[in-house]
Formats: sequence, C-alpha cells, structure tokens
Amino acid sequence: MKKRKTSLDKILYSKPSISKLEIDYATDAARNGWGENCYNYIYKFQNIFKKYHNKKFAIATSSCTAATHMGLRALGIKKNDEVILADTNWIAVVAPITYLGAKPVFVDINKDTWCIDANKIEEKITKKTKAIIGVHLYGNLLEINKIKSICNKYNLYFVEDAAEALGSSYNNRKTGTFGDFSVFSFHGTKTITTGEGGMFLTDNEELYNKVLIYNNHGRSSKMQEKMWSDELGYKYKISNIQAALGYAQMKRINIILKRKREIFQYYFKNLSKIDGLSMNPEYENTKNSFWMPNIVFDEKLNVSSEYIFNLFKKNNIDARHFFWPLSGFKMFKSKKNNYNSWSISKRAINLPSYSDLKKFQLDKIINLVKKAIDENN
Repeated sequence: MKKRKTSLDKILYSKPSISKLEIDYATDAARNGWGENCYNYIYKFQNIFKKYHNKKFAIATSSCTAATHMGLRALGIKKNDEVILADTNWIAVVAPITYLGAKPVFVDINKDTWCIDANKIEEKITKKTKAIIGVHLYGNLLEINKIKSICNKYNLYFVEDAAEALGSSYNNRKTGTFGDFSVFSFHGTKTITTGEGGMFLTDNEELYNKVLIYNNHGRSSKMQEKMWSDELGYKYKISNIQAALGYAQMKRINIILKRKREIFQYYFKNLSKIDGLSMNPEYENTKNSFWMPNIVFDEKLNVSSEYIFNLFKKNNIDARHFFWPLSGFKMFKSKKNNYNSWSISKRAINLPSYSDLKKFQLDKIINLVKKAIDENN
C-alpha cells in the first residue's frame, strides 16, 4: 500500500526559528507586561535593533507597510507626487504610496540582482518626483551608491526598504542604514519574526518625532493630557508580547543568519554549476543575508515557474512564486515594456529556507530542480 502523505511530511517554504528564549520572553510579557510594564519589551526591542544597525532612532510598528506609510507622510509625500520604485516588488511596497494619493512610477529590474535597475531611474524622473524607494529584494543588494547619487542630483528622498535584507551589508555597513529612513518587516516568513510587525529606522530626529506622533493616534508624548490628539494619526503600534518575541530573535540574530547562509550555500554548491540556472548574487564588498534563496531558469531551459511550482506541489513541497510585476495588477497601468520584471517572474521560484531543514529535504528539492530541467530539455 502506498504511504499516505501527511502535513508532517510537507516541506514548507518558510517558518521562523523559535527557541526557548522566545517562548520565555513572550511568556513573561503575557504574565507581567501590563500596566506600567506594557512598553518594556517594546523599548528593549527598539534599542537592540537600533544598536545592531548603529542608528539613533527606531520605532516598532504593526507592519513594514505601516512604517513605510508613516515615513512617507513624514517626508511630506502627498497627492499627485510621484515615487519611483522597482516594478518587481511585493504589493506592500507600493500600497503606502497610494494611501497618500501619490503616484507610483515603476522601473524595470536589474537582470542579475532583481533589484531596481539604477541605470533606468533617471529617465522616469519628472518635476513631480519626490522619492525613490529602493528594495533589497530577497536579501540582494541595491546599487546603493548610484541611487544615492541620483537622489542627491535631483534632491530626492531615498527610502530604503530592508524588509527582506536584515543582516545583508555593503562595505561592512548594514542594509537599512543608507536611506533618509529605512523599514523592516517581521512577518512570520522573514529572517526574524514577531508574527506581524515592522520597524522604522532613521538618524533624522525630525522624521522620528513625526512618526512617533503618527504612530500614537496623533498624540505627542510631551502632552500632559494623555487623551489629547494634536492631529489624526494611526494605530500602528506593535504589542509588548510581539516585541518580546522580536527582542529574543535579535539576541539570536547571528545564529539565525548563519543558518540562512548555510542553507543557501548548500543549494548553491549543488545547483550553481548548471548551465542556465542563476541564484541570488553576492558581489565583492557585499554580504547577502539570503533571506529567500531563488532560482531563475534561463529561457533556453524551457522551465516555467508554473511548471516547477506544480512539480514541487506534487511532491509535498510548499515553494513560492517569484514576485509578479506590480504594473500587471489591475490597480495600475500595465507596462509590459519592463522586460526583466515580466520575463523573470515567469521562470523563477523561491526555494524553502527555514532553519531546521534537513539535508535529505534539501537534497529532495535539489533533485526536483534537476528533474524539471531534464524533463523539459
């Protein structure tokens, strides 16, 4: 009789690394983190995070989307302004632009890094352009110097989205430290998690104070009357229990990042020599945190993302699609002239990369990738 597959046999594409430390801190927050202690772990989480990045100010939020929304508002982004970003991105990057009535302008991606192609940014700049959002996609590094040079030339803000790149670095300087402000995500799939959550990071005290007020229903911490709001803000706070989880994760960040690199390197060792198959790059003077290992099949291999996705599914592997071009969503104008964004999304896939993946599971994934190529060639 054929053995029946169970959920225990399934290889997930992602899940967090949770140890006794996270459980202990979260339990402590649940038992004792109330009343005058209700912000204790939030402050600890913010402090350890800004220290790790050597930045002055950090605000923990309910999501990376929330952090981006408040940060853009603090920059003064408003209706009819234009904000440039890569066409290949998760919807959460572009959504906050629309919340403020501004217009997203999509630029094609670099075929090797999958991040915004810095050489194609200037042609999209107009008098209405106010900012560039640069996303370190899947842990890969942006062309930071080129983008910052463009921002300086045209007097634009640089928003650094490091949601997928916690632990990546350029010239030994961590991602999330180059922008006017930066944002991070702690969704359950990310390198560290609070379940849901985000972080706003900056050295700009004026931006920090604005976002601090927005994050608290428009209430200033200096107001003696605690129930008074100076303006309309948001309820984008993180909870003390979530922050306890994040604080523990940051205490273990080097262990978590080490395992991420080990998993990627095992994939790379066994797949990188296949002609026509490319993976996350790591160039000179950069360090990739490899949040999500990806494979991109060259067009000559005839392997589509749908084909490999379905092959994985048949074998109880929960892989994930590469991001679709945002310009393909019905909410935006279709711009299929962004060739790399449209082409790569049809022949790429995210590989499972959580910390307790076993060698036999990694081998199973690798063998299926090779099988997909053999079956189509």
